[in-house]
Amino acid sequence: MTNIVTPGTVIGAVNNNELGIGTTELNGNIVATITGKIVEKDGLISVKTHNEMLHVGVGDIVICAVVKLNEKSGEAMILSVEGKENRSIMADDLYAQFHVTKITDRFLHNTADGLRRRDIIRAKVIEAGNVIRIDMREDEKCGVLWALCPPCGDTFQAELNGDWNVICRTCGNKSFRALADDFGGESGKAALNGAGKRWGKDAENLFSKGSAGRATFIAEDIREDGRVREYFRFEGSDGGGRRSPRQNHKPGCRLFLGGLSRDADETEVKNLFSEQGKITDFALMRDDQGNLKGFGFITFEEKEMADNAIAKLNGQRINGRRIGVRDADAPREERQKKKRHDGARLYVGNLPFKAEDKDVAKLFEGKCDSAIVEWATDRSGRRKAFAFVTVKPENKGEEIASSLNGIELMERKLKIEVSKPSTGNNRGKDKQSGGKTTRELRALQEEEEDAKKKRRRPRKD
Repeated sequence: MTNIVTPGTVIGAVNNNELGIGTTELNGNIVATITGKIVEKDGLISVKTHNEMLHVGVGDIVICAVVKLNEKSGEAMILSVEGKENRSIMADDLYAQFHVTKITDRFLHNTADGLRRRDIIRAKVIEAGNVIRIDMREDEKCGVLWALCPPCGDTFQAELNGDWNVICRTCGNKSFRALADDFGGESGKAALNGAGKRWGKDAENLFSKGSAGRATFIAEDIREDGRVREYFRFEGSDGGGRRSPRQNHKPGCRLFLGGLSRDADETEVKNLFSEQGKITDFALMRDDQGNLKGFGFITFEEKEMADNAIAKLNGQRINGRRIGVRDADAPREERQKKKRHDGARLYVGNLPFKAEDKDVAKLFEGKCDSAIVEWATDRSGRRKAFAFVTVKPENKGEEIASSLNGIELMERKLKIEVSKPSTGNNRGKDKQSGGKTTRELRALQEEEEDAKKKRRRPRKD
């Protein structure tokens, strides 16, 4: 039986042979776990390899790299076993576990207080089998042999500074490591661990901060070229989902976009605005189902670009809907200030939602020289059931409103009257109406009445 086998090859039956080195049992069969030659002696079947795998046993001194740290435990990858020839370690012996009490002869609140990931350590195997457990506390030769400074990546050097026993000569960072006696290739370093001593005020203050106190911040002036590091964050967010009062853009660069249809193409909208300048942030708001809400925010690199976007795109049509574009950071009273057109301003209520500007303007043909239609919209840019129409000449406003009041448009009877100028105070608002003006209340009432009429219409057979 000298054939070369690979892991997973069936090489015998449990009923006929015993399991030897490099084998395991699977469904009553003996299966090879390593690559090599089959050797059978006195019923014992094994797999012999030219590069024999190394098993780790109790009492072995191992060199490891720390790969994982929990609050009270950790894991290290075994690199080699001291005193044994350099052989590959069996896969099931490759990782060892340790408890925080097995790191050093000193109370540690957290494993990160005595070790860090990537540290190279020497330890003694105290348990072998399904789980390998190691100890660094009972022998001065065990502990950290080599460690990197987390902020800058340079090598720590042993030096006692109060609670701390290692220092980085590059960035000045001080820390504590459970040092092996020959840390850094020099003897006598285990004495710097302060075995049995209580922690001083500096260390206790740091440990009391919890995980935040143990956090590592990269020293950008060491690992990079010293330039200020820029981090991505969502516009208007502090990283935790809450709105942040801090402004992350220049004044006048952030625009509100409203009046979008729910089937608008996000890429097309962005491309349309990118023609006016460089966009640094773009977001169209969506509901829980992923549908567009009809509004969003766009931030340009410079205010001039944003002003151009307002001038050229405000009122433009996208998918049949006229969009609104304005400065998102302007004070509320400034937002509400709109350029008033010269002429008489008429209120047109009970408008059908499917009507277009041209449908409304057509009602005024032949009765005035010009008619400019301005729909009322909600905060998301969706149209309300009324609009304002500015007609010329101004002295014919009353006459035009009187002649057109009650006219029908798409089976809806319109309410048309001269709009009264706003006084800038709360006059015209009902305290019981939630701050809505009388015109808005009247428009809502007209919508409700129209809906009731539709419900009362007899069903056609």
